[in-house]
Amino acid sequence: MLTKVFGSAVFGVEATTITVEVNVDRGVGYHLVGLPDNAIKESNYRIAAALLNNGYKIPGKKITINMAPADLRKEGSAYDLTLALGILTASGQIQSENLEKYIIMGELSLDGSLQPIKGALPIAIKAREEGFKGFILPKDNAKEAAIVSDLKVFGIANIKEVIDFFDTGIPLEQTIVDTRAEFYKNLDFPEFDFSDVKGQESIKRCMEIAAAGGHNIILIGPPGAGKTMLAKRLPSILPPMTLQEALETTKIHSVVGKIKNMGLMSQRPFRSPHHTISDVALVGGGAYPQPGEISLSHNGVLFLDELPEFKRGVLEVMRQPLEDREVTISRARFTVTYPSSFMLVASMNPSPGGYFNDPDAPVTSSPAEMQRYLGKISGPLLDRIDIHIEVTPVPFEKLSEDRKGEGSVEIRKRVTAARELQTERFKGLENVHYNAQMNTKQIREHCSLHDASKALLKNAMERLNLSARAYDRILKVARTIADLENMAEVSGNHISEAIQYRSLDREGWLG
Repeated sequence: MLTKVFGSAVFGVEATTITVEVNVDRGVGYHLVGLPDNAIKESNYRIAAALLNNGYKIPGKKITINMAPADLRKEGSAYDLTLALGILTASGQIQSENLEKYIIMGELSLDGSLQPIKGALPIAIKAREEGFKGFILPKDNAKEAAIVSDLKVFGIANIKEVIDFFDTGIPLEQTIVDTRAEFYKNLDFPEFDFSDVKGQESIKRCMEIAAAGGHNIILIGPPGAGKTMLAKRLPSILPPMTLQEALETTKIHSVVGKIKNMGLMSQRPFRSPHHTISDVALVGGGAYPQPGEISLSHNGVLFLDELPEFKRGVLEVMRQPLEDREVTISRARFTVTYPSSFMLVASMNPSPGGYFNDPDAPVTSSPAEMQRYLGKISGPLLDRIDIHIEVTPVPFEKLSEDRKGEGSVEIRKRVTAARELQTERFKGLENVHYNAQMNTKQIREHCSLHDASKALLKNAMERLNLSARAYDRILKVARTIADLENMAEVSGNHISEAIQYRSLDREGWLG
């Protein structure tokens, strides 16, 4: 007897429906075809034990299973439940006329209980697109899949529940999520707040500008100056995620299985990988491609602490995704693209000893050592970082103050207002949403200067020995400063402030 059951495979952040054809006939044998990986090939052992422990069995006949399309590689243990139901139906142990109306996925334990799967959200989106009546999956993934409207989602704890549903009509409990209500309910304020930061007013101002324009930023200062503390608080002043951004972000995290028992992500992600990370772990890839840290940071912040300690090759592979805001991974049979629109926040010591710009500490590294240390970061990478800011330790008087600084709520209001101006400015442009994304043509259009401002910028570049690449970056940052003040034109004051944020472009910065 031939039976068809439907599952799904995830490639990149999109799903593809897999038709599982099960045929039980006279003879002996178990034949699984259609490019399954080892985890799928081992499924017959898990299925046999799970069925036996629930009063069923794998028939002692010839079982042929085809996973179509047969030229597409399938991976993972999430097909256990799909295969098991196909075998039970094809062997006549259960009767079901509705099996083909559902997408069915789940990993079986030996007692028949279901383990969570990866990619439940993109699978649910694809199931709705293709007109399936419902999606049956492990209970831990039900809330995640139920984000998708117009699709019945049933979370189950044990294979017996789904057997009873198809064989005897015992109903399953549908998981229902009001996506918008869930999104706004979980739109809590981030854990860290800028009101906890003592002193560092100029750095907080710099972080506000970076958030308002989506600018990448690097913090340079000695150990203990507060670089990491400041970086962790940056998401708290970024504009709240839109529903569309939340769906995009949740989809990526779903693919790597990080949404267990959760609904929609409503907080901007903050990722902080260790400096020993490999290039594949950072940008994504592998034999079966998975998103890397830059994609898990999509719509959020990627924090690289101690930037020069990262392998140069790892940093170099990040250059193109920083520019394109997506990463494409090619393999012989297929190509996947992951979104990677994130704010890069990096931090570093100014020298190997760490105390070069600390006025109270002795200089322990020679100029040559400091130059070599800074040289670990390539010019093209620095070229993609708009703001460089020096961070110095907070004096005791400031640390011991009882008065709290300005909180993230107030700063976020100004940032959000500036972003709204930019959204209006770039309306109709596909790949430009905020100032940091402007190309040369758009910079000339939106950052025009009066003669006095031009003279100021020319004088500053000559006197401070600023490099040519600093020119566009200064104009972008100045445009953001003007937006924070709700000014239509970029003035000399905005240029003056923006010039301060190009420390690493100054020749002789290392003394």
